[in-house]
Amino acid sequence: MRITRVICQKVATYVERYSKYNPSPLSMQTLLDFGSKTGTEESSFEFLRDELLVRLANIMKEFNLLPVSFQQRGSVAMVRNWYQQSFIEITEFEKHNPDRDILEKFTETLNKIRLRHSKVVETMAKGVMEMRDAFEGESRNYDQQITYFLDRFYTNRIGIRVLLNQHLLLYGGELAHHPQHIGCINPSCDVEEVIRDAYDNARFLCEHYYMCSPDLIIESYNPYEKADSIRIEYVPSHLYHMLFELSKNAMRAVVERHENKPEIPPIKIAVCKGKEDLAIKVEQLFGYMFTTAPQPQPSHMMEGSAPLAGYGYGLPLSRLYARYFQGDLVLYSMEGYGMDAIIYLKVKDAMECLPIYNKTASKMYETDTSAPDWSSPSPWTQARGYSTIGGGNVSRGYSTLTDGQGARRTLRHN
Repeated sequence: MRITRVICQKVATYVERYSKYNPSPLSMQTLLDFGSKTGTEESSFEFLRDELLVRLANIMKEFNLLPVSFQQRGSVAMVRNWYQQSFIEITEFEKHNPDRDILEKFTETLNKIRLRHSKVVETMAKGVMEMRDAFEGESRNYDQQITYFLDRFYTNRIGIRVLLNQHLLLYGGELAHHPQHIGCINPSCDVEEVIRDAYDNARFLCEHYYMCSPDLIIESYNPYEKADSIRIEYVPSHLYHMLFELSKNAMRAVVERHENKPEIPPIKIAVCKGKEDLAIKVEQLFGYMFTTAPQPQPSHMMEGSAPLAGYGYGLPLSRLYARYFQGDLVLYSMEGYGMDAIIYLKVKDAMECLPIYNKTASKMYETDTSAPDWSSPSPWTQARGYSTIGGGNVSRGYSTLTDGQGARRTLRHN
């Protein structure tokens, strides 16, 4: 018991130390240049052994600010233990020089960490369900705090996973899915190809659940380039995740709305690439755990398949994937007609958008509701994340993010 207590105190000391540093956000161009021109396995090791500790420590500090009742949920405690274990494993490399044995051990450790964290989203979602079931009918309102934390926690996870994948794909002996990839990034990602891939897989699920599915129509606009296809520098798996979730939602909405009609109208997706941004518009619901579909049961699922709907995490996570590289995913509703979803992505100069642990962030966990800062609630204020009368369940998770400027080695001044 005494040994365990000493280990926990040592970890807490390390976490406190590394949480005082800001994460170092990387640009898409930096990642591409490092992977194709300037980077080495040794320099990647030297950067990651510090940067991963900083990113882990920043989000581990925010775990302590969550309501105790949420921290004590079995699934949440499990995720917290995974992060602590990963943090401990990386600290073992803190004072080592990158010789061949150390580099191989480091790669093995990163692979183990990636595997350990592969079920984080589902496990944390289970923890949220456990808490809501436990306090159902009570007056406690933790939604705003937990939504704020989940936005930051999952964004932090995306950033850590990108760093892990980059190192393992470049130096860990893994093969990229495409010969053009530089790590997990495709410098010439074919947007229409990803759209069709996401649509085909969503269509497979739709036909399994509904025995039918809508067709797809893609309209492309590329006024500034003379090219047959629209291509951007991006992480294809991130774009696929967004498009797969939007395709699932669109298919379900279209099929259920037209199930008693002789024909099902197609899904229309428009792609437009400008000088600064790429927009993808899908005919088309946000908040964690919000879903119009019943929660799927394992017995009703095909082996190895994902449910068409029911967990309520698809769209919120898709929005975080879009925002991670300074894009966004927004919804526009037209009463009596339907809803459109638009993905905005930066065409150039995209940089990681990462949560930072500081006093501003910690204040978001101090109260259950926000004081009103508008005279009356409106769709305009709510859509932009401003608080409303009574606070409600409006998430303001991104209002406190900074641009992450400042070197990682520079201590934060709160």
